[in-house]
Amino acid sequence: MSETYTFSPPAVVSVPVVGSTARFPVHRVYCVGRNYEDHAKEMGHSGREPPFFFLKPADTVVVADAGQTATIPYPDLTSNFHHEIELVVAIGTGGRNIAAADAFKHIFGYATGLDMTRRDLQSDMKKTGKPWCIGKAFDHASPIGPITPAAQAGDITQAAIWLQVNGADRQRSNVAKLIWNIAETIEQISKGWELQPGDLIYTGTPEGVNAVVRGDVLHGHVDGLTDIRFQVV
Repeated sequence: MSETYTFSPPAVVSVPVVGSTARFPVHRVYCVGRNYEDHAKEMGHSGREPPFFFLKPADTVVVADAGQTATIPYPDLTSNFHHEIELVVAIGTGGRNIAAADAFKHIFGYATGLDMTRRDLQSDMKKTGKPWCIGKAFDHASPIGPITPAAQAGDITQAAIWLQVNGADRQRSNVAKLIWNIAETIEQISKGWELQPGDLIYTGTPEGVNAVVRGDVLHGHVDGLTDIRFQVV
């Protein structure tokens, strides 16, 4: 007997895959906080602290197709809307308590992404010890480009990563500078949650985060992956 619902369920959130007509259905969005040393310092922290994670709803994902400039609406409640360029890991095979040595077996591919942040709201919540979901998990907060299958991405562990706003450099680093590397991150997340096919992991942002305003065009790049372009509207 087929199930009926009180209203039509929302469409599955999905991301295009380079070289395929099939799309990657999104299950969860995990994000790693303060995972580049220089970014940790600019946020008032330092050192290799234990990794910590936060989640965003799957429907915060917004896709920029290859060669296209997609849009991000400037969100309500903020006057300090920040960009954070990130390497995104797409999980193809789930698991719990995955050893770092086995982590790459669980990866479907990689994408260039942005962890957009209402920095003023996040900071206000931090000051009072309250959850800062309102600063991170709002609508359109997880821009992403097409996913490149792992076998086609080259040595992603040594990839340059950068973001330009209106053609000027804002962030520029290398994935090799991750405090907790890709394998270690998967190991740590899978201790707390059972990873599932369709999970996206935003691995952290390098230094140089800053505010954007309406009209700004963000151009993000990770070596070996599809560039992304978004305009704030």
